[in-house]
Amino acid sequence: MKDIYILAVETSCDETSMAIIKNGHEIDSFTVLTQMDTHAEYGGVVPEIASRMHTENITMVLEETLKKSSIKIEEIDAIAVTYAPGLLGSLLVGIEFAKTLAYVYEKPLIAVNHTVGHIYANNLNNHLQFPLLALVVSGGHTDLIQMDGDYQFKILGSTLDDAIGECYDKIARVLGLKYPGGPNIDRLAKQGKPTYAFPKPVNDNTYNFSFSGLKSHIINFVHNEKQRGNPICKEDLACSFQEVAIDELKRKVRLALKNTKIKELIIAGGVSANKYLREEIKTLANEFNVNLSIPEIKYCTDNAAMIGAAAYPLFLKKEFADFSLNAKSQVEISI
Repeated sequence: MKDIYILAVETSCDETSMAIIKNGHEIDSFTVLTQMDTHAEYGGVVPEIASRMHTENITMVLEETLKKSSIKIEEIDAIAVTYAPGLLGSLLVGIEFAKTLAYVYEKPLIAVNHTVGHIYANNLNNHLQFPLLALVVSGGHTDLIQMDGDYQFKILGSTLDDAIGECYDKIARVLGLKYPGGPNIDRLAKQGKPTYAFPKPVNDNTYNFSFSGLKSHIINFVHNEKQRGNPICKEDLACSFQEVAIDELKRKVRLALKNTKIKELIIAGGVSANKYLREEIKTLANEFNVNLSIPEIKYCTDNAAMIGAAAYPLFLKKEFADFSLNAKSQVEISI
């Protein structure tokens, strides 16, 4: 079978990224242009600015990706693009660009779910082994998923309200930490101790998650302490929050491993870059003697390499999109 090269485009939020992926797991070329410094001035991503910057940067990112590639664009087998979920304006920039490339070079177009992309980041320089359990943790998702094969998803549990990544960002903001909040909470927590007693999230035997109660409790606690003039140790608060939040993830994963007997575990999504989470999940994997896969840090956050990896099974099945493809801000993983 000939090698398959897929050019992938990712513009779902504030990263303009492209990659050329060989056979679904080998990286031929990879580029990410971040807008993080720009949005940090506003304390978070500004959708209008994000889409404008994608428009300004996307041609340059393509040129850089092709410059680093071992093949020419004419030799590409397909064009893949993130179509959902994400910021509508940002997604549309990538989709229209990908459709233009597909039309001009007469290549099939592949629509990729961004969340599925995060899962398939574990296929880069590796191979997913089925059946597996996937813990997807990001600013918009906290999901526990069973996969029995490529694109065979069984949602065991999801967040009932806020995703864990959103919770991290809100706690970071109330502590006065810069955007992005998650990495700053993680760094600060290493300098503190779990001296604050915070309530556990959904303390039940389902696979569902909830972090809104924990988030609200901490926001109210900080507000009340400030009103009373009491000092708050940011390091200890970050450590206390992180221990409770990550412990809930561990508890649900432990329950799933115990009940399903599955021996393959992967972590996916932006929060999978969290060092404390990675350490705790490694401990859990050793406890159950399961194989653990976590993407390299550079593939945890939004990037086109994971989109190219996720597009490959769709290419093999010839599941192509037409030029009516449109962006969707919210969409669930197809089961």
